[in-house]
Amino acid sequence: MGRSVLPKHVAAVVKHQKNPLTALEMFNSVKREDGFKHTLLTYKYMIDKLGFHGNFEEMENLLLEMRMDVDDSLLEGVYIGVMRNYGRRGKVQEAVDVFERMDFYNCEPTVLSYNTIMNILVEYGYFSQVHKVYMRMRNKGIVPDVYTFVIRIKSFCRTRRPHVALRLLKNMPSQGFEPNAVAYCTVIAGFYEENHNVEAYELFDEMLGMGISSDIATFNKLIHTLCKKGNVRESEKLFNKVLKRGVPPNLFTFNMFIQGLCRKGAISEAISLLDSLGREDLTPDVVTYNTLICGLCKNSKVVEAEYYLHKMVNEGLEPDGFSYNAVIDGYCKAGMISSADKILNDAIFKGFVPDEFTYCSLINGLCQDGDVDRAMAVYVKALEKGLKPSIVLYNTLIKGLSQKGLILQALQLMNEMSESGCCPDMWTYNIVINGLCKMGCVSDANNLVNDAISKGYIPDIFTFNTLIDGYCKQLKMENAIEILNTMWSHGVTPDVITYNSLLNGLCKAAKSEDVMETFKMMIEKRCVPNIITYSILGESLCKAHKITEAFNLLEEMENKGLTLDTVAFGTLINGFCNSGDLDGAYQLFRRMEDQYKISHTTATYNIMINAFSEKLNFYMAEKLFHGMSEKGCPPDNYTYRIMIDSFCKTGGINSGYCLLLENIDKGFIPSLSTIGWVINCLCVDHRVHEAVGIVHLMVQKGIVPEVVNTIFEADKREVASPKIVVEDLLKKSHITYYAYELLFDGIRDKKLLKKKASK
Repeated sequence: MGRSVLPKHVAAVVKHQKNPLTALEMFNSVKREDGFKHTLLTYKYMIDKLGFHGNFEEMENLLLEMRMDVDDSLLEGVYIGVMRNYGRRGKVQEAVDVFERMDFYNCEPTVLSYNTIMNILVEYGYFSQVHKVYMRMRNKGIVPDVYTFVIRIKSFCRTRRPHVALRLLKNMPSQGFEPNAVAYCTVIAGFYEENHNVEAYELFDEMLGMGISSDIATFNKLIHTLCKKGNVRESEKLFNKVLKRGVPPNLFTFNMFIQGLCRKGAISEAISLLDSLGREDLTPDVVTYNTLICGLCKNSKVVEAEYYLHKMVNEGLEPDGFSYNAVIDGYCKAGMISSADKILNDAIFKGFVPDEFTYCSLINGLCQDGDVDRAMAVYVKALEKGLKPSIVLYNTLIKGLSQKGLILQALQLMNEMSESGCCPDMWTYNIVINGLCKMGCVSDANNLVNDAISKGYIPDIFTFNTLIDGYCKQLKMENAIEILNTMWSHGVTPDVITYNSLLNGLCKAAKSEDVMETFKMMIEKRCVPNIITYSILGESLCKAHKITEAFNLLEEMENKGLTLDTVAFGTLINGFCNSGDLDGAYQLFRRMEDQYKISHTTATYNIMINAFSEKLNFYMAEKLFHGMSEKGCPPDNYTYRIMIDSFCKTGGINSGYCLLLENIDKGFIPSLSTIGWVINCLCVDHRVHEAVGIVHLMVQKGIVPEVVNTIFEADKREVASPKIVVEDLLKKSHITYYAYELLFDGIRDKKLLKKKASK
């Protein structure tokens, strides 16, 4: 380079060079030119470039060099840039170190530096430190600016204190500062986060009434808060007000609306919004399509997601890793592994390199599909492709193996982790512990917990809850209570899930007094019960025939602000039925819908229908059965079983027979005892032809013993299947010997008639 090269030329080259190390090489080479000396401008651009790309070691070396060439008092802007770059990468301590060194290097921090470090601390949740930095700033006589107020307001909102933030906002004029749109929108977002929607909307109106109009970037942050919660309707209300003020939306605004609609499951509206972008003179980008694709996948519409993946390509956009991974993961979760493979192969052909997320999706999908061998093959392939083994990859495979009961292979993989330089974490142990408990090997799970503790791992709430639930399901209540006591010694506080598991175990063990004692202990320990807790209490009281106390729980639940649900009512209704008080049960059944406005389910109908049937009140059972579909509660297999059995008991074989055919026609598989009951009644009624028809229907629908599937020749299977079915029904005592003889003759006669007809 000639001497005509000026610092502004070097700064321009550094700014536009994409590779930071190439830029640094050029930056260093120009120093060798005669007469050239780097200035504050060139140093700032180079340091910003290195920091932005995460080349912090090179950045720190250049900072040392800069201090020798440039007056320290001029470097505040550089230090602010360094702090921000550390903040973007989550390196909070490093950012704080830079701030603390400013005084040492004779660069007095101004309000700008204080604002920068306070904002970083707020973003990463160091709220108490923010207050200390602010007080230090005031003690040094540094006057805050509007941005200082905004940061403090944000800190109060992040700590769920929007009303305190509002007081600070209102106090700004007395401090000589006029609130701006950023300050207002921060408080408004804080109110929306805490679901104070009315106050938020009133404050938004107040802001507009004062003539404070936000730009689209500030408004987008507010919209983001609402759309993140799926509150799109409220976003639209604010959006329409701002639109009337002449603030035009940008693509980011629409992207957030699409995200919000997807989160609340309004997929068709999200698609319509994307299609309308052209009318707003906006063109969807990769983020727009990715937002919709992700929403479609999360709402189990993966085929549609693939359509939009192809559409974005057709419109000249290049899908990124997120685009492909979202669709691949969607297909894997839907069990459509071949479709996931197709997308992956197509993506690789276009230059996509599968990453950890891709392989984890495939492994998880294959394990869910039961193809553990191929999942292991994908894992091996990932390592062969150069993917570094990680805790996430191992945990995904260990989880898949554990869920399929392959605990030995899961434990073997855990041992391999250490050998590959990737130590298991507590979550790895939790996965295997959960798998052991689901298999009923709770003692082995407990031993594994002790092994983890001996190796220095600290069990968490999930670990203990899994063990307690496992012991409670086996009704080993002493072991469960021992684990509860162990929790306290490890500094882990039991939560509502812990107590619910314990209460449920005691309830199943019919220890009603212990249930109430445990509930009292739960309250004393300040653990707030939920709707499940009260449902368990209700069941326990009903089992102890304390129906009045159980009924009083409804009022207590309402007073606690809990939303009553069908489980709570179903538990109480079932309790009334079991105690023989059908009138009380039916009154509660009616009040559930009439007074409490809770819609019935098939399960609540089944409780009442079964109770009336057992008391031989078939009129009421049949009345409820015929009325349930009108209430949006279609009968299920259990409902049909109750009704068919009821009709058979009372000699209503015509109705029982018709319901059995209807049951099978709707895709349900009736129990063999129900089928046998109908066949017995038909045979007693000398309706052998219809009884034989049921046997052939069973064969047609595949309701046959496993031995039938071992007959590979179709002709032989057709002949043998009805006989095997009848013999199986007799063997399992579902039909009488009288019915067996009639059926055997009927099947033979039908076979002879068929042969005769074929001639």
